[in-house]
Amino acid sequence: MIKNITIYCASSPGIPTHYFEAAQAVTALLVNHGFGVRYGGGAVGLMGTVADTVLKLDGQITGIIPKFMIDVEWEHKGVKNMIHVNSMHERKALLIQDTSAVLALPGGSGTLEELYEVVSLKKLGFFPHPIILLNTNGYYDPLVEMAQKMADENFMRPEHLKIWSVANTPESVIEAIEKHEPWGPEVINFAAVREGEN
Repeated sequence: MIKNITIYCASSPGIPTHYFEAAQAVTALLVNHGFGVRYGGGAVGLMGTVADTVLKLDGQITGIIPKFMIDVEWEHKGVKNMIHVNSMHERKALLIQDTSAVLALPGGSGTLEELYEVVSLKKLGFFPHPIILLNTNGYYDPLVEMAQKMADENFMRPEHLKIWSVANTPESVIEAIEKHEPWGPEVINFAAVREGEN
C-alpha cells in the first residue's frame, strides 16, 4: 500500500521564485520515496507546482476541492483523482484521511488554518502522524517563535513544541518523517496546562 502525505501550501502565483523551487524539489523527493500526495486541488501557486511535479513523475495524487472553487476555475484539470466537496470543513477532514504525514509548505491564512487544525488534533491525541514545516528561507521562523512564546508563558506545555518538526531544506523533510517520535492518544493526559504549573 502506498504511503500518503498531505501537503498544505499557497495558491498565490505571485510569490518569490525560491518557494516554487523548494516546492518542486520536495515533491519530487516525496514521490521518489514512494509517497502519494493529497492536496487542495488547485492549479496555480505552490499547489499547481506540487500537482505538476507529481504528474510529471507519474506519481499518485489526490486533489480535494470545494465546489465553489471549481466555479471560479481554480481546479487543476490534470489531476484525475479529484474529489469535490461542499465545504472547506469537509475538505480539511478528507485531506488528513488515510494520510501518513502532513507537510506545510509556505502559505497564507488558508495554509495556517489547515496547519493549526491538525496541530490541535495532534495535541489532543487524534492525529499521531508527523507534521513537518518546510521552512524555506526562514518563512516559518516567526511561527516557531510564537509557539516557543506560548510554551514559555504556559499557554501550552514544552512537550507540545514536539508536535511538529522544522525542515530547513527539502532534503531534510524525509529525515524528519523517518525520525518522527511516537505520539499516541495518551497525550490527552498532558494536553492542558494546569494552574500552578511552570
